[in-house]
Amino acid sequence: MVTREQRAVAATVASAEASSPPPSLAAIWNALNGVPDPEIPAVSVVELGIIRGVEWEAATTDRAEGDTLVVAVTPTYSGCPATELIMAGIREALAALGVPRVRLDVRLAPAWTTDWIAPEGKRKLRAYGIAPPTGDAPASGRVDVAGISPLRRAAVIVPCPRCGATNTRLVSQFGSTACKAHYRCEACLEPFDYFKPH
Repeated sequence: MVTREQRAVAATVASAEASSPPPSLAAIWNALNGVPDPEIPAVSVVELGIIRGVEWEAATTDRAEGDTLVVAVTPTYSGCPATELIMAGIREALAALGVPRVRLDVRLAPAWTTDWIAPEGKRKLRAYGIAPPTGDAPASGRVDVAGISPLRRAAVIVPCPRCGATNTRLVSQFGSTACKAHYRCEACLEPFDYFKPH
């Protein structure tokens, strides 16, 4: 049963939504830039390049309640276990901004590539202790298969994010997450993750 007070609150909220202009796209991008990646909280989902687009979709005549914000999201890979947390973070940030209707479109094609990581994201990865993908990475979104087979080893130099030394070695093709490899610096002897290029 809905009380008179609940109806009054709902009417007030609906009236406020109808009278206030929607946030600008710049404000929306700014809010999304505050959503951290759950596995690497030092970088945002925008800096990782997984937010591929933001646009307003006009309401149709049969849906007169207002426009819907459509956010295109491309996970780092289709089986990423953090995808649901990322989606929840996006919804929360947009709700806090005052966006009442949001549709998140997961786009798996084209596949996410480390080329989409923003320069600021790479700097933050390094400061966090994760070596960002290097310039020696394979081009065209191909996966670095250096650790899969000794016959396929590529001479990829991965600088240590802590001391900058290039005398590092691959310990394991998989680090703390599937998208990272585990390395060790021979200069400072520290282990670190390397964000695998793909």
